[in-house]
Amino acid sequence: MYLEPPPCWSKLFSLAVVQLRVSKIKADNLGRAQKLVKEAAGQGAKVVVLPECFNSPYGTGFFAEYAEKIPGESTRVLSEAARDCGVYLVGGSIPEKDGGKLYNTCSVFGPDGKLLVKHRKIHLFDIDVPGKIRFQESETLSPGNRLSMFETPFCKVGVGICYDIRFAELAHIYAKKGCQLLVYPGAFNMTTGPAHWELLQRGRAVDNQVYVATASPARDESASYVAWGHSSVVNPWGEVISKAGPEESVVYADIDLQYLADVRQQIPITTQRRNDLYSVNSVQEG
Repeated sequence: MYLEPPPCWSKLFSLAVVQLRVSKIKADNLGRAQKLVKEAAGQGAKVVVLPECFNSPYGTGFFAEYAEKIPGESTRVLSEAARDCGVYLVGGSIPEKDGGKLYNTCSVFGPDGKLLVKHRKIHLFDIDVPGKIRFQESETLSPGNRLSMFETPFCKVGVGICYDIRFAELAHIYAKKGCQLLVYPGAFNMTTGPAHWELLQRGRAVDNQVYVATASPARDESASYVAWGHSSVVNPWGEVISKAGPEESVVYADIDLQYLADVRQQIPITTQRRNDLYSVNSVQEG
């Protein structure tokens, strides 16, 4: 039976997901992101997640124009926001330039403003659905080659970006390495969003008995790439416990690690796995 933890229970913390309205004006995007991070912290959030490409429009024609080195303008804003608000800030993603290449990169900052981890999108979004959408990130971006995790006083967190969520192996390895929360800044579109966005989140959560949080840009029907929105948080039972609409908003969820432990005890797949028959392992460590 699930027992309610006392108010001082250290394994219960508030997570905020910021669904930001992204424009072509970088300074406006950064200013609104700062404002909404501050708002989330004021509501008690300890971990805040921003969306994919939060500082620029999403599209192969924009990546080079908006790309920055890290550290740079956008990551300095993230660092200051994390420090000023005293939160763990998962900085969505920005186009990063480094060594003559471009990456889709998520920087995570601690409450002291220090960079904890930098995740470069591992799986590039190259799809072609005839009559609906064709998109090729690989035309301009290079893939990352490392797993990305960071520690908080609450739990270990694994990081992916958008298309990374389609690869169950990555989520499984994160869970295997002790992550109890997986965060995916992402910008699914009006074709893949209604079909797969929630399904994939619930699948990763149930498969690994972890919390999964996704942060999308708000929907802008006038943009060249229209994001689906509906940023969400899913619990280890596969239930959507918090969900945004299409518009700019901040949604909150309590991450209850005692509940996670209860789910794993009730359905103990972590101890029932047949490692004598199969396994999923990482080749490149983060």
